[in-house]
Amino acid sequence: MENTSLIIMVGGASSRMKRSLKTKEGQKGIMDNIPHKSLIPVGKNGRPFLYYLVQNAVEAGYAKLYLITSPENQAFQSLIDNKNLPDGLEVFLAVQSVPEGRKKPLGTADALQQCLDQYPELKQTTFTVCNGDNLYSVGALMDLRAERTAPHALISYGSSGFDYTEERIAKFAVMDISSDGFLKEIIEKPNIADVPKYKDASGELRVSMNIFSFSGAEIYPYLKKCPIDPVRDEKELPKAVAVLVNEEPQSVLCIPRSEHIPDLTDANDIQLFKNLE
Repeated sequence: MENTSLIIMVGGASSRMKRSLKTKEGQKGIMDNIPHKSLIPVGKNGRPFLYYLVQNAVEAGYAKLYLITSPENQAFQSLIDNKNLPDGLEVFLAVQSVPEGRKKPLGTADALQQCLDQYPELKQTTFTVCNGDNLYSVGALMDLRAERTAPHALISYGSSGFDYTEERIAKFAVMDISSDGFLKEIIEKPNIADVPKYKDASGELRVSMNIFSFSGAEIYPYLKKCPIDPVRDEKELPKAVAVLVNEEPQSVLCIPRSEHIPDLTDANDIQLFKNLE
């Protein structure tokens, strides 16, 4: 099934970024009037970070863009109304509401479920979903549009391609992949001592950067029944995928790539994007 829809998750609180900005001279007020770090202005023209991710999606051939936001999403609505995103995509907003009795959203698996509930057409197609604070390449976005026999896929990044410290890499989700390229297990934030055992036969550690392609109809039940993480108190998308592959082996194809993925984690990362046009 053709994949022409990209879902970007931009509804998080960006707490780590906001904390780090408070201690960074010259950047303390950057997020005073914006809800999410994907809207931080970067590059030579001061465009929002999200602009460059969407630009890559256009080049990769996507036709529809769904932004999962918090209810306080006027900044994203203004971005669309003022045509401050690249041309070439139909843009839709999905709102992740906070369940009654909670103070914060229920996590990324819940965010995707709410998006599919608000746009049921996504349950009848294949789509790509990713974070809004990682600048995924055109190539990675294209890879997830390619024809495949498996209902789902993800990009498995070789950690040797990253320009990150080993300590930071150890905080990402690592993967156990079968010899024929299917996901066997995904481990979110593994114990540092356990990380070496997940290296593949070539000695490469394969890491997930939260960019997936799903069959909407087949992932939806796993979003609904995703368990709540006892530490973070959220339903996390990698956990939904872990349950999926445990019940349906060979359902998630791992597409290998080796490249750095620039991201916006804290205030120090902003200057990394200063040369974007």
